[in-house]
Amino acid sequence: MHILLIEDDLSLGSALLGALQLDAFSVQWLRRAGDAPRCLDDASCSAVILDLGLPDGSGLDLLRRWRARDVRTPILLITVQGSLDARLTGLDAGADDYLVKPFETPELLARLRAVLRRQAAQAGDTWRFGALSLLPRQSLAQLEGRTLDLTPREFQLLLALAEGRGEVVGKRTLAQRLEPLGEALDTTALQVHLSNLRRKIGAQRIGTLRGVGYWLESL
Repeated sequence: MHILLIEDDLSLGSALLGALQLDAFSVQWLRRAGDAPRCLDDASCSAVILDLGLPDGSGLDLLRRWRARDVRTPILLITVQGSLDARLTGLDAGADDYLVKPFETPELLARLRAVLRRQAAQAGDTWRFGALSLLPRQSLAQLEGRTLDLTPREFQLLLALAEGRGEVVGKRTLAQRLEPLGEALDTTALQVHLSNLRRKIGAQRIGTLRGVGYWLESL
């Protein structure tokens, strides 16, 4: 999973970057509101960790702008503003959770995993799709209790499909998720990874909408 971290404090940002990477996330770290994308989409990231107090603007303005454009990406706010009014304002503006500084990093990671579970409509750390189970923190997938031998890209592809909750996930989104910090994979490479994944989990578990994208069946 790819996380967009927007935090101007060097010490905190560096600590969160390391902790997220240890928890099997890939991370893009930005320090200014002006560097944030004008709009997010499913190809950009799985979730955003957003500081409200940025040196060149308000994180709250970013949040409102994204939600006004119907961005559904989970957003976790982090801020020193701990009053009830501030928390209610952030949540009413569209935040999925709100964490007041200073906080313990394990709590932030737990809250992040919680909003990701809600986004994927999953109740626990093991995501279940019929006989198929995914353990995102361990980068493991199991089929009928048997651990599958997936490459890192095959697992990330499966995870991106799982986040779609049975809806079609576009080719561009999948290609970008497999290379979140660089150029998206080309169509040929994506097709190769999809073919290999289908062979390992069963072709019937990945549906196709020709020319558009793919979805994960719960069988």
